[in-house]
Amino acid sequence: MALWLVRAGKYGEFEARFLQDSRVYLTWENLVGHDLATIPNYDGIKGLLQQIYPGEASRKLGNWSGQIWAFALAMKVGDWVAVPSKMTATIAIGEIVSPCSHDAAAEPLYQHFRQVRWLNTQVPRTAFDQDILYSLGSVLTICEIKRNDAERRVRAMATGAWQSTPVAGTAPAQTSGAPTSVEGAGEVDLEQLARDAIAKLIIQKFMGHGMARLVEAVLKAQGFSTHLSPPGADRGIDILAAGGPFGFDRPRICVQVKSGDTPADRPEFTQLIGAMQNVGADQGLFVSWAGFKSTVTRDLPAQYFKVRVWDQTDLIGQLLANYDKLDEDIKAELPLKRIWTIATPDVDA
Repeated sequence: MALWLVRAGKYGEFEARFLQDSRVYLTWENLVGHDLATIPNYDGIKGLLQQIYPGEASRKLGNWSGQIWAFALAMKVGDWVAVPSKMTATIAIGEIVSPCSHDAAAEPLYQHFRQVRWLNTQVPRTAFDQDILYSLGSVLTICEIKRNDAERRVRAMATGAWQSTPVAGTAPAQTSGAPTSVEGAGEVDLEQLARDAIAKLIIQKFMGHGMARLVEAVLKAQGFSTHLSPPGADRGIDILAAGGPFGFDRPRICVQVKSGDTPADRPEFTQLIGAMQNVGADQGLFVSWAGFKSTVTRDLPAQYFKVRVWDQTDLIGQLLANYDKLDEDIKAELPLKRIWTIATPDVDA
């Protein structure tokens, strides 16, 4: 059995379709009308791409051919697939339950697919060991993840409440730094790897009430005056924030913070709306480290002028944007430095 990485678009534009249809799609342009099931091997796929893309460099065609070959021929029923989300800090894990299929009547980007039985569509990235995250950081659209016995370790996570679980006979995971190469993965997304490391440090240092303290520090860095509720029952009010040196100016914001590993649901969102009314807040901010269930996200347009939501990705983005203005005590607990690196070239479709 194998573990495969399949990306749902450069910007996550195909994620909803993957999950709703219980499929992973080969979202490659210009494959319309070509049934890959009729092509027997890698050379046949490369020959097809040479016809479709006559002006492309041989190296790029070889790269594309390898990924398409993996999807059409190398994947097997029973293999597992990982689909990292670009919308949330989660990874969907599923089992492949069909060979590569072709639907000539489907939309162009959805003609080639494999049926998937989703096992968990919202495994937090922080649940994975750092070396597995490094492998899943490949910028390729499709590749096999096999370094450090990754497939066996991810299967073990499924029996351990989707937490990193030691597997007998497996070498210790790397918890700092990064391997010098990723087997079959090529270039990696260094920015995402850095964010993964920051996320793990935040969980270690700011779990529970500490997460509200971190959010308060970001709001202070943005110029707000704040009141932080003490640990314990808060009735939906973790932080109050407002403009001006005394906090008397507008906007007046009521903030709720959830640091657990379960996505926030509608009752918690409703609790924030009620708390806003109770304290006379103009707007609300809902921060949920594990993201939000669809019962929350589908109601966001109706609350657009009243409520904003931050998940793990949003919070880290706000933290990095305001890091230089954070309180020195917070920076001591979360020491970061800015580096410059070469932008990773596009190597997929």
